[in-house]
Amino acid sequence: MSAVTGSRLRELSEECVRELLARGLTVASAESCTGGLIAKSITDIPGSSAVFAGAAVTYTDEVKIGFLGVPRETVRKFHAVSPQTAEAMAKAAALNIGADIGVSTTGIAGPSSDESGQPVGTVFIGLYHNGKTAIKSLTEDLGSRDANRVNAAGEALKSIISELKG
Repeated sequence: MSAVTGSRLRELSEECVRELLARGLTVASAESCTGGLIAKSITDIPGSSAVFAGAAVTYTDEVKIGFLGVPRETVRKFHAVSPQTAEAMAKAAALNIGADIGVSTTGIAGPSSDESGQPVGTVFIGLYHNGKTAIKSLTEDLGSRDANRVNAAGEALKSIISELKG
């Protein structure tokens, strides 16, 4: 798998908006390690207001729990950077913001690890649609915080596109 670059991120954003428009669906994001980059990438595209419902940048555990509604037990038991938290974030994005699809990212962008000891480049992407959640995991440190964040946002967009093209 090759890393997503800035120019590829733009292409994926355009394709995502096109596919959502074609199906009359909306998307919302709950982002941690990407810090709103998914939302920015989608809303950079003309016409995105018809398909982008909103976003929550939930960087701390307390905001994931208190604002987004991730169960405290999920974060306590599995950690913020986990498939379980990504799943809860994606579902909350769709249901709380009011979109057909919810996408989430939680991970370690770098340059150093967090208290969990998980390596830089560890990212979990959640996708919630039609009552089901899928998780994608990334494990490669691409050498910089920016590269890891762009790649995670791009992989999240790929997940949305893949779900739509089914």
